[in-house]
Amino acid sequence: MKRMLSGIKPSGQLTLGNYIGALKEFVKYQDEYDMYVFIANLHTLTVYQDPEILRKNLRDTVLLYLACGLDPKKTKIFMQSDIMEQAQLGFILSCNIYLGELNRMTQYKDKLSKGEEGLSSGFYVYPTLMAADILAYQPDYVPVGDDQKQHVELTRDVAVRFNNRYGETFKVPEPLIPKQGARIMSLSDPSKKMSKSDASDKGCIYLLDDPKAARKKVMSAVTDSINEINYDPKNQAGVANLLTIHSALSGVSIDVLVEQFKGQGYGTLKKAVADEVEKLLIQLQTSYKELLDQNILKEVLAQGKASAQGIAHATLVEVQTKVGIEI
Repeated sequence: MKRMLSGIKPSGQLTLGNYIGALKEFVKYQDEYDMYVFIANLHTLTVYQDPEILRKNLRDTVLLYLACGLDPKKTKIFMQSDIMEQAQLGFILSCNIYLGELNRMTQYKDKLSKGEEGLSSGFYVYPTLMAADILAYQPDYVPVGDDQKQHVELTRDVAVRFNNRYGETFKVPEPLIPKQGARIMSLSDPSKKMSKSDASDKGCIYLLDDPKAARKKVMSAVTDSINEINYDPKNQAGVANLLTIHSALSGVSIDVLVEQFKGQGYGTLKKAVADEVEKLLIQLQTSYKELLDQNILKEVLAQGKASAQGIAHATLVEVQTKVGIEI
């Protein structure tokens, strides 16, 4: 069975975009692949986090993974910081990644272009740890949103470079980008991705939002003045986003939805999307509360760690032997 690995950075509460673009797909993948999913808690530290809020986000992330349908018997769920081999491998890989490559990383360039100051060295080098997060487990595939594809490309580059220098060591992973729903946009500004780190949450639906509050966000979603329901992400980004959300949650194709809502106003579409969103949140939150009462979080993470650490340790030993630091 082919191996797949992915992770989510819990810098905030998980969103509808996380569910549609990642978690929903993970649930499907766990029946097809040897699945490893981790919570990238080390990556959150590139910018300051309130410790208590971060702890809550970590707990909620694991519980929501389970509430969304990830099965610990099929998927190894673990905390990034529990596998110390990843950080050690990250330093070794940083010695095989060039400054020019890090300078070209989109997120770093974006912050520089905005004149942001006080960036941590951790923010600059975190792509090297991300490469280690992946390569430690020798996965065949890494499911990512299109905005994260650059990180997988850097990972592939350093894997090939290391293999050429020291002999075949790393499997070169393939990025897997869902064709639909990989990038859910903000309801208040459909030119931007729905993000858990947004300062304002008007355009963002969190999985632990009150379902009625989430409904209001959908009903207030930005559309346009064309007043025709078409799937046109360029000229009707808001409407296209609503259709994408509806399709992802209902399972009805966008083409069918466009025909179904033909001649109807945006209010009708918004109500239908709001119904789907509210139904999902009620279902997830019911499961979340049941899991919280069961107090199984530590057990799930311990199981995941036991499975993941063996693979990461074997990879690290091989790498350290080949570079000459293992006696």
